[in-house]
Amino acid sequence: MKTIPSFTINHERLLRGIYVSRKDEVGGEVVTTFDIRMKEPNREPALHPGALHTIEHLAATYLRNDPEWAGRIIYWGPMGCLTGNYLLLRGDYEPADIVGLMRRTFAFIAGFDGEVPGAAPRDCGNYLLHDLPMARLEARKYLDEVLGCIKAENMKYPE
Repeated sequence: MKTIPSFTINHERLLRGIYVSRKDEVGGEVVTTFDIRMKEPNREPALHPGALHTIEHLAATYLRNDPEWAGRIIYWGPMGCLTGNYLLLRGDYEPADIVGLMRRTFAFIAGFDGEVPGAAPRDCGNYLLHDLPMARLEARKYLDEVLGCIKAENMKYPE
């Protein structure tokens, strides 16, 4: 079988950051898939599933309510390797285009206090798997250490 592009990224050199994973044409429009990488793969502990699940709920809710970007959000969801998330946007974008959006999103998560949206048995397929304190900590860490001082090497996949 043909190797899919995401398995050709050098994960041994991949830093935390925002990357364009792929661009696809769908119905005459470009859909940009972003790799929102919160952890350095295989070099630091992965995100705890409960924290990542809570980040998913909070980020998806925030993004779909953002006045500027809501109409362009297609999907926000966790990576299976637990090192980050995927964001799919309607339109042709580069990482620099969404740095502000990601800063606002992760600031929202880092400061969130209350009931996690959609974290009830009726609304979620695994409502018990949430960890708001850890989600807040991980969001703050990513915001402060990556998004707050993002550089070119955090926005271009390594060779």
